[in-house]
Formats: sequence, structure tokens, C-alpha cells
Amino acid sequence: MQGHEDDRTVRVSAPLLDYQNVSVYRGDTLALDGVSLRVAVGEHVAILGPNGCGKSTLIKTFTRECYPASGRGESSLRILGRQAWDVNELRRMLGIVTNDLVDQCTRGMSSDFAELPRRVTARDTVISGFFSSIGVWAHHDVTPAMRETADALLARLGVAHLADRLLTQMSSGEVRRVVIARALVHDPSSLVLDEPTNSLDLRAMRDLRGAVRTIAQSGLSVVMVTHHLADIIPEIARVILIKRGRVVDDGPKDALLTSARLTDLFEMPIEVVRRGDLYHAW
Repeated sequence: MQGHEDDRTVRVSAPLLDYQNVSVYRGDTLALDGVSLRVAVGEHVAILGPNGCGKSTLIKTFTRECYPASGRGESSLRILGRQAWDVNELRRMLGIVTNDLVDQCTRGMSSDFAELPRRVTARDTVISGFFSSIGVWAHHDVTPAMRETADALLARLGVAHLADRLLTQMSSGEVRRVVIARALVHDPSSLVLDEPTNSLDLRAMRDLRGAVRTIAQSGLSVVMVTHHLADIIPEIARVILIKRGRVVDDGPKDALLTSARLTDLFEMPIEVVRRGDLYHAW
């Protein structure tokens, strides 16, 4: 009991992310170059930049798929106050949804004994989050409480009516919301979204952004990596701009989401238009 309370205390008191001079190589390429940033628990942040700027590498440092390079000066990378984490525990605490994960869940369950993957329903996809697996396997002990949690999360994301449907029978937007529900099963400290509206149509974008707004309003940190201004929901107050692996600006979105700043960031003429609490680029 004491350990659980201590864990809750750390989750509330320590920064969600605390990066100091973090550099990462992808092969021979310097993908992140001396990145420093801090995100508080409960804070909503957008990380914005062009394709190839290092956004996806940054996400992979969260999940421990990429590690800081040595020999580039003193650096530290702390998540919820800790440098050392069990990878599976860390991924549960952060609630990360990437396009790779969405693709894996859509393909279904693979094994050495099956010629083709076995397709998975929405409910089993969410339940699989308890086991960090793709789908639910015979050795998994699924409890009634897990099923109740899965159904409640599907309802929260507006896809309860799809609980028994295969992911391959859904639209891309519906699949994305199911996988977000999967990321929430462990009551994480944050929801980290990597290019959440990639390949979605206009209605699916609207529905997904609405679902993310509801999550942000509940108090859960939302960290969104994107190159679409329209993804930056009103609840996000802070924007971090990344270019060629470096943080080039960090501050209030009203100050940074301007035509001049984004023209420099994307190296092309951009006109930013604000309509209410939303931003669009032309």
C-alpha cells in the first residue's frame, strides 16, 4: 500500500518529462541535438515541426526505443522523476499512441503457427492494453473488471457501439479512437499522441479531436506531436517548435503560432489564421 502511495506522490510532484541536453543518433544521423524541455504533470503541450525534424525520435525516447547518445556533454532524461524504468511499466504510465501501434493493432495477432494474423475486436484490443500485447491470448487472465474498464473506455471515446466489431471493419478514425482507449487502461499520467490525425478524413479528424479534448478536460496530460496546426486543441496552451533535431522555440501558442514563426519553421510561406480557439495554416 505504501509503495502505491509513494508512486502516486512521484507522479504528482515530479515533472512528467525533464530532458536536459539530450542528443540521439538514428544510425549515423543526429536526430535530436541537445534537446532540453520540461513538461509538468497535467500540462497540455503540442510539439510541432516539419517531417524529419526529430518529432518521432523524441517519442521513441519516451518509450525507450531510442536512448541518449554518450560523449556529447552532460545530459539527463527523466520521466516522472526517474531515469531508470522497466520499459513495459513506463509505456503503461505514459499512454502512448503511435501510427506504428495503430497499424499493429489493425493487423491483428500473429504467431509462428498461423499463416495469417488473427483479426481482433475493439473490446479485445482495449483489453490487450492490460497485457501490453496485440490481442488477447489464451494464457491471459481477463477479469470482469478488465472487461468493464474496456467497455467504459470505448464509451468514453465514443465507440462503444463497435465493441464487438473487428478493427479491419472500421474506419481509420474509429480504429484510432479504439487504440487511444487501449492506452488509457492503466490510468496513465499522460496521453502521448504521435500525428493523431494522419490519413483521417475531415469528419474523423473532428471526432478524434473532440475525443482528445474530453480527455484533456479530465485533467490528464496530453502531449501531442504533430505538423498540423488544426490538431492543436484549445486545451493546449504551450507549443514546442522543433527544427532539424533542435528545440528552436518554446512558449505560449498565441505567441508562437504566427505566420512569421511558422514560415521560418517550415521554410515556406505560411499564413496562419485563427478562428476562435483554433488555428489553421494556408
